[in-house]
Amino acid sequence: MSSQRALGRGLARDIARATGDRSSHVHSAEPMASRSGARDAVRASMDLQAEVKWPAEWPDQLLEIAALANRGWRPTPFRQYILKIHSRCNLACDYCYIYAMQDQSWRTRPVIMSLATVRQTALRIAQSAKNHGLAEIAVVLHGGEPLLAGQAFIAATASIIRGALGPHVSGSLSVQTNGILLTSELLDVLLEHDISVGVSLDGDRVSNDRHRRYASGRSSYYEAVRGLEPLSREPYSRLFTGILCVIDISADPIETYDTLRAFKPPSVDFVLPHGNWTRRPPGRPADSTATPYANWLIAIFDRWYSAPNQQTRIRFFEEIIHLCLGGQSRLEAVGLSPVGLIVIDTDGSLEQVDTLRSAFPGASATGLNVFAHDFDAALAHPSVIARQIGLAALSDTCMQCAIHQICGGGYYPHRYQARSGFRNPSVYCPDLYKLIRHIQRRLACDLRRLTETNL
Repeated sequence: MSSQRALGRGLARDIARATGDRSSHVHSAEPMASRSGARDAVRASMDLQAEVKWPAEWPDQLLEIAALANRGWRPTPFRQYILKIHSRCNLACDYCYIYAMQDQSWRTRPVIMSLATVRQTALRIAQSAKNHGLAEIAVVLHGGEPLLAGQAFIAATASIIRGALGPHVSGSLSVQTNGILLTSELLDVLLEHDISVGVSLDGDRVSNDRHRRYASGRSSYYEAVRGLEPLSREPYSRLFTGILCVIDISADPIETYDTLRAFKPPSVDFVLPHGNWTRRPPGRPADSTATPYANWLIAIFDRWYSAPNQQTRIRFFEEIIHLCLGGQSRLEAVGLSPVGLIVIDTDGSLEQVDTLRSAFPGASATGLNVFAHDFDAALAHPSVIARQIGLAALSDTCMQCAIHQICGGGYYPHRYQARSGFRNPSVYCPDLYKLIRHIQRRLACDLRRLTETNL
C-alpha cells in the first residue's frame, strides 16, 4: 500500500479529531452537525480505502534516501512559507486544485487559522532560520481567499511573524488574492505592515468569467478589477507584485496579455492548468504531436520578447531564458533547483506544495504539524526530498531528452500517473519542449547577431 495514501488517511483522522477537540479555535460558518457529518464521511471513506491494495508509487517506498545521503546529498532548508490563513473562498473557480479536484480535505479544516497557530508557526520559522543561518525568508498569506480572514487578523499575523523573526532575519510578507475584497481601508493596512499583493485574474471579462465566478454563476470580473486598479497607482503601487493568470487556450493569447498589461503589473505569471497523466488538463490531448499550450505561450513570448521596451516581467519566460543561458532556476515549474517551500494549513499541519492536491487525496500531506514538529522534520519526507534532488528525480525518458536540464521534467504535480507516481515527464511535455526550443532559437539568433556586430 502506498505510504503517501496511508499518510492521507491518518492525517484526515487527526484533522477530524483536532476539529472536534479544539472547536474554540475554529471560526466556522458551517453548522456543527454538518462538520460532524463531514468527519464521519471522511473516516468511512478512508477506512474503505484501507482495504484496497495500492501498488507502490514513486517516491513512496522507492526513493533510496540512505543512498542519497551516502553520496553526499543534503536537504535545502525552507525559505518560503505558505500560510493558509483561511480555508474557504468567496469564488467557485472551476479549475481550483483545492475545491474542484481530487483532495477534498479542506472540508475538515478549520475555517480560519487561530492566532495560537500563527504564533507557533512564527516560532518554528524563526527557529529554522536561525538553525540554518538564513538572513531572509518569505511568507505568503494564502487560502482559500486569505482576505476573508479580515484586516485585523492579517495585521496581527504580520506583527507576530516579524516579532518572532527579530532584527537579524528579514521577512518579506505577501498575500495572494482574487482582489474582490481589496478596499482602500484594507490596502492601507497592507501598506502599514509592508505586505505586498499579488492578484489572480484570467484576462478580460469573458475569459475571466469563463472559470472565475461566484458559486451562483455570477460574474466576479468587475469586482476583481475594482480591487486591482488602485494597485497601479500611488501610494499602493509599491505593494503590487503582479498578476497570476491561469491559461485558457480558448482565449486569445494576445488579447489576454494586453488586458493584463493594462493594469501595469510588475510581473505576470502565466500558469498551466493543473492536471496529470491520469486526469489530463483541459485541451491537452494524448496526441504527443499536439502543442496547444506551447502555441498559446509562443504568441505571447514573441510579442513580449520583441517589444522595444519591456513593460512587465513574465517570470516563466525569464526563467527559461535564464536556464538557456546557463543559470539556475528560481521557479519550481522549470529547471532542477531544489524546492524550498512548505505549506502550513489552517490547523497547523505541514503540507508539501498544495497543488499536489490535484493528484489524489492526501498527496500533499506529510503527517506533521507545527505543534509537534519542526520544519526540519518535513525535509525528511520522501516527496519533499524528491523535489530537491534534481536529476535524480527525473524519469529515464526525461534523461534522454536534450533539454532536460532546462525543462527539469516540468512542474512536479503535473508528472503524476496512477500506479507509477511522479517519476514521469510532465503531462505538458510536448508543449514544454516546443516552447523551450522556440526560445532557444530566438536567443541563438540574437546572440549570433550580437557576436557578428562586435566583430
